[in-house]
Amino acid sequence: MQNSNSRSESYAAAGVDITAGYRAVELMKEHIARTNIPGVVSGIGGFGGLFELDMTGLTHPVLVSGTDGVGTKLKLAFLMDRHDTVGIDCVAMCVNDIVCCGAKPLTFLDYIACGKNVPEKIAQIVSGVAEGCVQAGCALIGGETAEMPGFYPTDEYDLAGFSVGVVEKSKIFDSAAVKAGDALIGLPSSGVHSNGFSLVRKVFDVENGGLDFYCDDLGRTLGEALLEPTRIYVKPVLKLAETVLVKAASHITGGGFYENIPRSLPEGLTACIDLNKIGPTPLFDRIASAGHIPMRDMYNTFNMGIGMCLIVPADQADVAVEVLSDCGEDARIIGEVVPGDERVALV
Repeated sequence: MQNSNSRSESYAAAGVDITAGYRAVELMKEHIARTNIPGVVSGIGGFGGLFELDMTGLTHPVLVSGTDGVGTKLKLAFLMDRHDTVGIDCVAMCVNDIVCCGAKPLTFLDYIACGKNVPEKIAQIVSGVAEGCVQAGCALIGGETAEMPGFYPTDEYDLAGFSVGVVEKSKIFDSAAVKAGDALIGLPSSGVHSNGFSLVRKVFDVENGGLDFYCDDLGRTLGEALLEPTRIYVKPVLKLAETVLVKAASHITGGGFYENIPRSLPEGLTACIDLNKIGPTPLFDRIASAGHIPMRDMYNTFNMGIGMCLIVPADQADVAVEVLSDCGEDARIIGEVVPGDERVALV
């Protein structure tokens, strides 16, 4: 509830409007309420977000934390004046990392720093954060909006977040168990997700227009395709882990295949990936063509249509695809683990 006695004309003259912060909080309350799950103890407005951990079924719980931001994808949101999806990206970048340990995300906090607090814009951003939390099954239990005139341009902001999850120690995905012959399961991305946008912006020279160009192969404008939020894989991955032995998982973010997949492999093993199983990638084809980017660089920068890679025993691969398909995922076997020091081999 707004404190009617809290105001500072001097602070406002310096560019910080305290009352705008109160208004933003009021506008975001309905979005935050959507994320309430069992365990939420506190409402917003306190100095810390409280969450009661349900220990049912847990004998040796391990907390898993993840933090990340949206990066320069925000530049597209500024140019398109659309702010209700980047919050999904922020949540996704954190919870998709957490689930790679087999952990269920429980809580999320966001941090928004802006040049000018426009309550309606802040509420739009938080609506996306809330939607991401709903998709991940976690609660938005707090956050911070910092108005920083002179540090950020008036119409720009930065967005970052932090999530905490929990996993039973015996159920942590263990990459040490990966061996030659294991299968690689790919989960499709929704596009570029939230990585590589410094290159994307350079390739398409987005600051000088072109985002409203309609692309027949994409079925929408270039800007709409690029701003498509990051997919959140938490629920299907956790569902799969109930049935199949998931040995390891890789969230394909900055650095693409070559940097992320080896993080889930022991030394002496290589992920051999069949490029024919990746599927058509018209958006990435456009990026490569417009920027004259070699395929090696593309796979070392972007997710190339696969946002999450899971490693399971070969004899459980078909069941894994079936379970994921039941969750609405267009999952497919994209390769296997083989001996070798190459780490990633694209064939």
